[in-house]
Amino acid sequence: MSVGGKKGSSIFSGFRALGLYSNHLPHVVRFHKKHREFYIVTAVGQCFHTYNVKKLGIVAVSNALPADIACLAADRMLVYAAHGKVVSAFAKNTQVVHTYEGHQADVHLLLPFGDHLISVDKENVVIVWDVESEDTYLRISFDNASFEVRAVMHPSTYLNKILFGSSQGSLQLWNIKSNKLLYMFPGWASAVTVLQQTPGVDVVGVGLASGQIIIHNIKFNETLMKFQQDWGPITALSFRTDGHPIMAAGSPVGHIGLWDLEEKKLVGQMRDAHTTAIAGLTFLHAEPLLITNGADNAIRVWIFDVAGGEGRLLRFRMGHSAPPNKIQHYNQSGQHILSAGQDGTLQSFSVVHERFNKSLGHGSLNKKKAKKKSVIHDTAKLPPITTFASESARQSDWDGIVACHQGFLVATTWNYQKSSMGAHKLEPERFNKNRALNVHATAVDVTSCGNFAVIALSSGHIDVYNMQSGLHRGQYGKDRAHSGPVRGVAVDALNQLTVSAGADKLVKIWKFTSKELLHTDNLPASPASTLLHRDSGMLALALDDFTISIFDMETKRTVRRFSGQRGTFSPDGRWLHLVDCFLVDAAAVSISFSPTGNFLASSHVDTLGIYLWSNNALCSLVSLRPLPADYEPTVVMLPGTCPIKGKSDDEEVEKVGAESLEMSEYMSPAQLEKQLITLSLLPDSRWKNLLQLDIIKKRNKPQEPPKVPKAAPFFIPTIPGLIPQFALPDTSSEQVESKVVNLGVLAQKSRFYLQLEDALDSNLYEDPVGLLKEMGPSAIDSELRVLAPDMGGDIRVMQSFLKMISTMLLLKRDFDLAQAYLALFLKLHLRIIADHPSLMEEAERVQELLEETWTSTQTLLNQSMCLLSYIKSALL
Repeated sequence: MSVGGKKGSSIFSGFRALGLYSNHLPHVVRFHKKHREFYIVTAVGQCFHTYNVKKLGIVAVSNALPADIACLAADRMLVYAAHGKVVSAFAKNTQVVHTYEGHQADVHLLLPFGDHLISVDKENVVIVWDVESEDTYLRISFDNASFEVRAVMHPSTYLNKILFGSSQGSLQLWNIKSNKLLYMFPGWASAVTVLQQTPGVDVVGVGLASGQIIIHNIKFNETLMKFQQDWGPITALSFRTDGHPIMAAGSPVGHIGLWDLEEKKLVGQMRDAHTTAIAGLTFLHAEPLLITNGADNAIRVWIFDVAGGEGRLLRFRMGHSAPPNKIQHYNQSGQHILSAGQDGTLQSFSVVHERFNKSLGHGSLNKKKAKKKSVIHDTAKLPPITTFASESARQSDWDGIVACHQGFLVATTWNYQKSSMGAHKLEPERFNKNRALNVHATAVDVTSCGNFAVIALSSGHIDVYNMQSGLHRGQYGKDRAHSGPVRGVAVDALNQLTVSAGADKLVKIWKFTSKELLHTDNLPASPASTLLHRDSGMLALALDDFTISIFDMETKRTVRRFSGQRGTFSPDGRWLHLVDCFLVDAAAVSISFSPTGNFLASSHVDTLGIYLWSNNALCSLVSLRPLPADYEPTVVMLPGTCPIKGKSDDEEVEKVGAESLEMSEYMSPAQLEKQLITLSLLPDSRWKNLLQLDIIKKRNKPQEPPKVPKAAPFFIPTIPGLIPQFALPDTSSEQVESKVVNLGVLAQKSRFYLQLEDALDSNLYEDPVGLLKEMGPSAIDSELRVLAPDMGGDIRVMQSFLKMISTMLLLKRDFDLAQAYLALFLKLHLRIIADHPSLMEEAERVQELLEETWTSTQTLLNQSMCLLSYIKSALL
């Protein structure tokens, strides 16, 4: 498995990530002149995504960088991304075309400037790069104590001028062509966080850490107006350019303030635009559209279609703002993945296109109050979902999803089609709604018919509810099902059996309808979670001793034990965990195999996305062999991330042994065993209709003779046969054709005939058999006819043909061809064989071999049938 180890996984390869849209870095807006369309670029870890503003559809995903992107910028042609001490330039939003290396510290600010790029690192070094040549044009070092660069911008119409803002509050205007400090602005006794050009020439918007916004004329060093924001430092600034003098300012709490620059007052508040700080906001040029993004993994487009009003949400892309707790494929199409996140939301992600994504919202005990107060201010909102179960059979009639919440007794229902929380709160009456009890729901399952939900509690109780009405329909066990917390519960495909596993190390099987206990089985350790594969009736139990047990619901016994971690069944129930092994940087929290078997989805610790791994076994032959006990898996990068720079592939291949190379592809031998019958791989049309050839020829007989074309044919004529060959031109076409038959031509021996003659002495029949394999049915019929003495043949050659059949039967290869050739030979020459003792003797030898072969074959078939019937009927 060294080759597989080198690749990381033999079965799975990284495909792409779902649900990742934005992080804490501000977005970049680009305008494509040819398409006449705006595009948004957002950073997501080690790569960036490009979306069109028109539909917020993803256009491109960049190639990944070796480290997380720390800063983004873009000009008309390129996108620049800083990662560590290096800046990379991307063309066509995907490929790195330039790399700028020279900083001694991490880069955190970028500004494209004509044919140059300005970068600032955390040691206060500013480098001006020539974009094409990647050379350093200018290097400026600032003193951290007096001027720590926090913001940089190019004032409009100011040739070769760059304005720097510092954490000390002062600003400096530099001419980067002459490398001169032109002017220093004393500032406003607060750190500069944002510098933004206003629609007016010479006027700059300055955002401060104190929450102040300064509109300043840098030509006359004159402050035109000041605004104070009460939500903390200014994180972003943008100005409308469609005729309305409005400025938008972002805050660390997710609010956006709207200021009228003519009336110099606050005219609107867009509260809770994001649940985290506003990372970036941009008014599109000459359009009433505002684009925002934040660290809550969301991109939003707001439209200002009411005069003097606040922005209305026009379109958005949103993923989880906190890592997912559990993921699971919804319905049998395999196109939708349900995901419950630590942010308290339940979302659905499409593997086909992002426009099919939807959020089912945040759980709340009172939906009406939640709508009025919003999710953030809802005092009755529920904690995050820990586990859930779904069934789409009755999704058009009532709720099809049931969820358990962290530390909460009440289980909730959700409606996938309505994309909202459902109508019922499933809670047993035995506790009299006593919220002070330390009892919570631990496991849940929905029956395959979609009519019932089975909910297990940490108190050991298991309850059944009706999904349509939400009514309690009974419990398992007189008092309770288990003496400790229930770790897993599942119902079989036909609603006949319910299986439960508890911390008391017991697996119990119950009748679903009567709630009667049928069987109890002991486990070697407490189970952590369970998973039932309904089609096969196999229950997988992940135990606390890091092993996996497979429990057969039909035979009611443990049939397999694996050492490893938690797993997921493949759709056919054949794969659970360790037919393959690979390692990722972040521990997997939840995995789900697509019902169609094409993708494995995974979620990981401290990651917001869902990662898809394509199943290579669907499109290529994957040899699955046992892994050695000391096998160490290779680290595989998550989809959308960059592999670690290391040794080249050539160096790795040199270390791979000959034994491991043999395992890369299995070549089947021509014959597995000498005692086994081997059939030919020829199509049936070559040999199956040999006995019916006369009937076929009569049926296909032409009604009239073919006419010779007067002109030359469009296609070059070919010689009839299985292998196409062009016909040679007929040089005697101008001469009068003779009607006298040339007996010399008829007496000419064929190649097959000659090889049969030679085989009488050498006893080697591979060549004549090979010739027959290349012929079609008509050619085979002709060759066998001319073996007779009345057709120019010979008795010795006929005897040689029977010996060829005997050799094929002895070797037990091409068994089907031997039967077909022998049958046609007997049909054509049966009377001749009966009249010649030598042929009769050879025919009897063939008959003995046939009877012997068929007897052994029948014995093997009987043994196989007996074993198969025993396996199907016996209780293992």
